[in-house]
Amino acid sequence: MNDKITQLCRKCNTTTVFCNLGADRVIVNLMCLLSSDPDEICDFIRDYSDVASALYKTNINLSEYILKAVLEDDNFYIRGIAQGQVFDSYIVEAVENELKIFQELSRFTPEDVTADIDYDGFLPKWRTSEIDFVEEYNKRLENIGKYGYGKYSQNRMFILRNGETVPVKYPDTQRLDHLYGYKRERQAVIDNTLALLDGKPAQNVLLYGDAGTGKSSSVKAIVNEYADRGLRLIEITKEQLRDIPQIIDDISHNPLKFIIFIDDLTFTSGEDCFGSLKAMLEGSASARSDNIVIYATSNRRHLVKETFSERDGDDVHRNDTMQELISLSARFGLRVNFGKPDKKEFVRIAGELARQKGLEFEEKDFELKAERFAMSSGNGRSPRTAKQFVNQLINEKSV
Repeated sequence: MNDKITQLCRKCNTTTVFCNLGADRVIVNLMCLLSSDPDEICDFIRDYSDVASALYKTNINLSEYILKAVLEDDNFYIRGIAQGQVFDSYIVEAVENELKIFQELSRFTPEDVTADIDYDGFLPKWRTSEIDFVEEYNKRLENIGKYGYGKYSQNRMFILRNGETVPVKYPDTQRLDHLYGYKRERQAVIDNTLALLDGKPAQNVLLYGDAGTGKSSSVKAIVNEYADRGLRLIEITKEQLRDIPQIIDDISHNPLKFIIFIDDLTFTSGEDCFGSLKAMLEGSASARSDNIVIYATSNRRHLVKETFSERDGDDVHRNDTMQELISLSARFGLRVNFGKPDKKEFVRIAGELARQKGLEFEEKDFELKAERFAMSSGNGRSPRTAKQFVNQLINEKSV
C-alpha cells in the first residue's frame, strides 16, 4: 500500500460529523479495497470488484456518488443549520476537513488502486470528477429548504409503516399537465400549496366528490410538480390517524414542506380514531406547525357513513359523536368539490386524452361512443371513465 492510500485511510478514521457514511456500501467496499494487500491478488481483485458492483447499481461516477451521499447525510450539523443553530468554530472546521477527506476519497481512479498489482486481466472501471465538496455542501446548506436532508431529500412520497415514514417504492408519476378538467377546482388546491411553499398561511384541504374525478391524482400530481421546491407527501390510512402527533414531531423542524395525505377518508359513528386529526385541524399547540398541512379526499362531504338505523334510538353519547364527526369536515379551511362532469365536459376530457395518445377521430362518432361507454360502464361520467374509454379505443386499434 503506498503512502497516499495509507494517509487517506487514517484520515477516514477521524470522521465524526459524517460518521453515518461509514455504513454506506460503496464507501465500505472502497475502504476495504484501500486496505487490501496488493500482493494478495485474489483478495484484492475481489475487493476491487465489490466496489464496482456496489457503485454500478446507482452511478458509474464515484465522485458523484460520494458527493450525493454527503449532501443527503442526516447528521446533527445539517439538522442544526436547518433550524438556525450557530456552531462552534471547531465543529465548522471539522465539517470542512471531513468534506475534503471525502473529496479526496472520491477521486481515486481505478488506475490509482491497481498501479501496484501484478494482474493484466480485465477489471471493471469507474469514472471520477473534479468536484469541490466544500463548495457544493455550502450551496446545499444555503438551499436547505428546497433539498432537505436524509431520506426526505432522497424521495418525495412516503407511507407510514410500523410507526416510521418510509419511501414509496414505486411512487405515482402523474403530472399536472396529464390531468384534464376540473381546472378551477385543482387551481384552488395548487394556490393553497404554493402558499405553503412560500411560507404563507396555508389551509388544510378536503377534496370531496364522486369517485374517479381525480381527487387523489390531483394531490400527487401537485407533489410531483413542486417537489423541486421542497414539497413532500406522507400518506397515511384512517387507522394511522393516531400516529399524526408522532409524524409531526418528526418533521415539524424539517426545512421541507409536507402534505400529510389521507385518501378516501370516511368515518362511521362507532369510530373514535379521528381525535388526532381533529386536534391537527383545530391547530392545537401540540399539532401546530407551519411546514405541514393535511390534505384528505373523500366521496362524502361530511366524511360520515350513516345508516338509517343509526338515526333511531336515543343514545346521547352516540349523538354527540355523530355531531362531532359531521362537523369534522367544517374544520378543513378549504373544501373543494369534484363533482361528476356533465356530458359536454366528459366528452371534452375524453377528447383531450385521446389527442394526447395520438388518436384521430370524428367528433360526432366519438361523442356517441364516449357517452355509450360511460352509461354501460356502471361508473357514469368521470375522468377515470374517460381514461378507460380511451384505453379501449387504443386496444381496438391495435387488434
